[in-house]
Amino acid sequence: MRVAIIGLGLIGGSLGLAIKRNPAIHVTGFDRSYSTADEAYRRGIIDVIAPSAKSACSQADFIIFATPVNTTVSLMSEMLDWELKEDVILTDTGSTKQPIMQAAQALEDRGWTFIGGHPMAGSHKSGVSAAKAHLFENAYFILTPSEKASTEQVDRLRDLLAPTKGKIVVLGADEHDRMTAIVSHFPHIVASSLVGRLADQQEGQPFVKKLAAGGFRDLTRIASADPVMWRDITIQNREELLTQLNGWIDEMSNIREMLKMNDPDQIYDFFADAKKFRDELPSTYEGAVQGALYMTFDLHIDIPDTPGIVSEITKILADERISLTNIRIVETRTDVYGILVISFQTAEDRKRARAALSKATDYSMQII
Repeated sequence: MRVAIIGLGLIGGSLGLAIKRNPAIHVTGFDRSYSTADEAYRRGIIDVIAPSAKSACSQADFIIFATPVNTTVSLMSEMLDWELKEDVILTDTGSTKQPIMQAAQALEDRGWTFIGGHPMAGSHKSGVSAAKAHLFENAYFILTPSEKASTEQVDRLRDLLAPTKGKIVVLGADEHDRMTAIVSHFPHIVASSLVGRLADQQEGQPFVKKLAAGGFRDLTRIASADPVMWRDITIQNREELLTQLNGWIDEMSNIREMLKMNDPDQIYDFFADAKKFRDELPSTYEGAVQGALYMTFDLHIDIPDTPGIVSEITKILADERISLTNIRIVETRTDVYGILVISFQTAEDRKRARAALSKATDYSMQII
């Protein structure tokens, strides 16, 4: 089975590693950066480096575009002049689906099959050097087939992606974009706007930036994401984001009226209803599948201020070969538990870390 992967960054590289768990798969890769393609070859992510995207795709049974949405749309336009296998199945990894599916209509007119894809997994690192075979394990992997794609063709793509160990779900492109707008794209706009409010006010109150190092920093973590990527997502999912923004404005108007009325019962209900719904969301401690937002997994540890305590904790984790993505001491803790926050890349790493620290230290009741 021949697979072409166009774009060998974090997602394309990780897909190559994952699907090559199936020894019957032969992967040809192309990336505009030859050094990236060369590293992918040396790491065994791909079997052959193609000199061009066209060359990579010519004999492929499956073609995976692991490129930004705008780049994918451009390549799909170019490939109308290419010669591909008649029964080829094309897919992508973009986080917005309607622009991709619209561009795919011309490919389907050529008789080729296109099934949109979106693996909802990521990392704090980028590039082929960060690629790993288990990136997609237990994460949702959305497929958005067109009306022309048959059940058999969707099943063929499922079989190809099975080694990723992702949770494959089939949705319509419009449904996908609406839901990701709600739980991923719009929250990025809100987080960025909250940071903007802080930036506007710090000139007159410079100390406020230091106070923001606690809960505010965690709440707005996603505002640190790649601005180029989020510019493109915002443009591509504009209509759904406008719908969400209109609803948000209505909600803020209601909250403004609630504050003017100053009714204790109404204010209590506002916070109680939010707490109830939030507490009913699936917990990563309970093995919930990773959702639309890439997240780090944190442990909060209440520790005494004694020499060597941080190095003691990191040594325990190192002895268990548990990798950290971040570690920091929190100074403003009115809304954050614990003085030390350690971040991990997976829920499993956090679970192992919690068990190791609880066993090896006397702080087990102070780790959440």
